[in-house]
Amino acid sequence: MGQEKKNMAKDITIIGPAVIDVLASPVTPDVFQIGTQPVKEMKLSFGGDALNESVVLTRLGKQVELVSKLGKDDAGDRVVDYIRNEGLSMDSITREEHLQTSMIIVLVDESGERCFLTNPEGSHRKLSEKDVEPYLDQAADIVSFAGLFISPALDIPATERIFRRIKEKPERILAVDMTKAKNGETLGDIQGLLPYVDYMLPNNEEIALLTGEKDPYINAGLLIDAGVTCAVIKCGSEGCLIRTKDVCMRIPTYPVEHAVDSTGAGDCFAAGFLWGLSQGLSLKECGCFACAVASCTVEKIGATEGVRSLEEPMRRYQKLLTSADGDSVCR
Repeated sequence: MGQEKKNMAKDITIIGPAVIDVLASPVTPDVFQIGTQPVKEMKLSFGGDALNESVVLTRLGKQVELVSKLGKDDAGDRVVDYIRNEGLSMDSITREEHLQTSMIIVLVDESGERCFLTNPEGSHRKLSEKDVEPYLDQAADIVSFAGLFISPALDIPATERIFRRIKEKPERILAVDMTKAKNGETLGDIQGLLPYVDYMLPNNEEIALLTGEKDPYINAGLLIDAGVTCAVIKCGSEGCLIRTKDVCMRIPTYPVEHAVDSTGAGDCFAAGFLWGLSQGLSLKECGCFACAVASCTVEKIGATEGVRSLEEPMRRYQKLLTSADGDSVCR
């Protein structure tokens, strides 16, 4: 998709994991009884929250800085080739000797939902403050921390220090995506992080683990009360809910005929929302564009295969924007 881009202005800095995905689809629970099972699709792909966001944003025309970590191994070499082929730079990616580049086994069921097999010693679990810190002062005006709770090396105190550094420039926008809390953390445990966050983009299952609440409207409100400026709750097939102190709206999904793989849908949603922010769009417009981008990716096997350029997401966005009653209050 072009040569590695250097010495160009950065629109967005993305911090987080880059991995190899090995996908199989569709897989049923029967495989654990019968021992083997034929599948329609089996492929080696590339993923990780930060890499997915970076690739999609690059394909949508943005200049992206990816801050991540890989091992100096064959898997890492493959990820490097992919990163460069997608037009991203390796300048802010650490490579470490004797570290295994993460490979994720993704089992996709017949409805497109997936389960993961991960390596706790892989590179995505070893990204640390020292890998991120050198790039914070010169980060872009929009920074995405793509993967709160992914790496034990980025514990809550380290993450708070990173967020504080990012927001030393008050005009800089900090967006935070997350994965499921691994150690029973609650919203109170991350209270110190949240006043730095301009946009928090969890799915409702992820935020529910922190709050104990199932209602996305309540969860969004709890994030706002804790200091987040804008909560964007991803609700799968029900679209998203966007809430600030003054605004609350629901954005529907763009309807797709057949979802085959939801891998990366949340990352693609986040990329779409970030694209909207970088274009100066309204919250409603950002939400509609994010849902449009996510709808493209669930129609293909692989985290980013459904988003090749701006053209199709923009077509879906324009259609969704005219039909979405996003200006209505949630309750």
